[in-house]
Amino acid sequence: MKKILAVTAALAIATIMLVAPVGTASTTVSFEYTVNPIAIPLGPLGPNTTLPNGLPLCKSTGLGNIVCYSPKFVRKAYSVPSSLDGSGQTIVIVDAFGSPTIRQDLALFDLVFGLPDPPSFTIFCGNSPNPFDESTCPIVNINNQNPHGAFGWTIETSLDVQWAHAIAPGANIVLVVAATNSGNAINDAEAAAIAAFPGAVFSQSFGIPEIFITGSGNRGQVNQAQRNYANGVAVGDTFFASAGDTGATFGFSTAMNNFPASDLHNVAVTGTQGLPYNATGTLQPCPTSTPFSCTSGLSAYHGPCVLGRTVAPNCVADGYGGEQVWNEPSFGVATGGAPSLLFGVPSYQSGLGLTARGPDVSYNAAIDGGVLVVYGGLGFPVLFIVGGTSAGSPQWAGITALANQARANIGKGPIGDLNPVLYSIYHSSRYSSDFHDITVGDDKLVGTPVGYPAGTGYDLATGIGSPVVSELIVDLAAA
Repeated sequence: MKKILAVTAALAIATIMLVAPVGTASTTVSFEYTVNPIAIPLGPLGPNTTLPNGLPLCKSTGLGNIVCYSPKFVRKAYSVPSSLDGSGQTIVIVDAFGSPTIRQDLALFDLVFGLPDPPSFTIFCGNSPNPFDESTCPIVNINNQNPHGAFGWTIETSLDVQWAHAIAPGANIVLVVAATNSGNAINDAEAAAIAAFPGAVFSQSFGIPEIFITGSGNRGQVNQAQRNYANGVAVGDTFFASAGDTGATFGFSTAMNNFPASDLHNVAVTGTQGLPYNATGTLQPCPTSTPFSCTSGLSAYHGPCVLGRTVAPNCVADGYGGEQVWNEPSFGVATGGAPSLLFGVPSYQSGLGLTARGPDVSYNAAIDGGVLVVYGGLGFPVLFIVGGTSAGSPQWAGITALANQARANIGKGPIGDLNPVLYSIYHSSRYSSDFHDITVGDDKLVGTPVGYPAGTGYDLATGIGSPVVSELIVDLAAA
């Protein structure tokens, strides 16, 4: 009984800490990046644990039924080809503080979901004189709730590593661990990784609302980061960053972008959720005869299965369902996506009617419709449902690793600076084949004055849309 109570209490603490979004950041000159992995625990994960029966229905909560997705469902929904796995490519995940259980968590994630281990998994201590010495990384005590959000960063680390790997299981994974979440520490760690891993794909599921860095005193770290990205694309690196989880204004009165997503060389990833969006508690049994027409938002599936059943078989993933702008008032979150306060319109976004730099692409970020993540930092492995735009950045990095593999197969180098290529596709006849154009919803966070609606073609809430990976890779390989 005591053990059960302890487990329940620990999971309750985790839920409270992680569902509340991070809406503030340091206003000092030495600014701090923040993360916001929005996580709901399903329960402890042991050797005899099975996946939630009836996927994609994961859990019944006080808010109703919660949908979640395994790698199989997400890969099928976005048409990730099985003929490519990212072999020969490197994905670099940049996070602060790291996680003391990340190796065990990744191994258990692979075991649970039937994925191969990555060819290599390197923990790179970016602020150390010897960054390849894993023992020089910071030691994280998640029970010490310091103001820098170290606990949230450990959850973020599991999400980023596991889901980049889920999309490109044959790619090498490098986890860059910055000593702290200050702009200087992350910039220095990333500079070391850029030098060590040319031609890699970088994922950055962190950011700071631009309002905190509009003053001249904070521009030094912005300039340092910009030099990093320019140096990286010069050696074939590609960079992704998440657009934020608190709407177009981040809770303020002015719309703004998220940095580093707003940088010229970063692909800014906004969030989507399923369409039709299943109101919690209203999911219906799936027909057992054709035509199969069941969806759980992002994913289409067929039976014989019943959502929420207590025995196998689970539903079978069929493909894409539909998407709208990610905006979940019941959780107090919505995707970022707004004009930049720092940067003007880049050349590749000309002709879109923008007044400043806007976001680029989108990806599933729902909480009710989140992804499954293994996390062991509570002292025992736990299966979490995780949402937020931070889920999209590592998965887009995995997609690009697949594209770089396809390029290598025909004698080409890594694609490098991706935005000019993406927008050339947007302006071509291949746009409707390569992307889902998101046309429903807006990114106005409840209680804030400003948001932007989705519409036909490019929009500030979802950029040019979410990927049809098998088709997009054809054009990325040919670019």
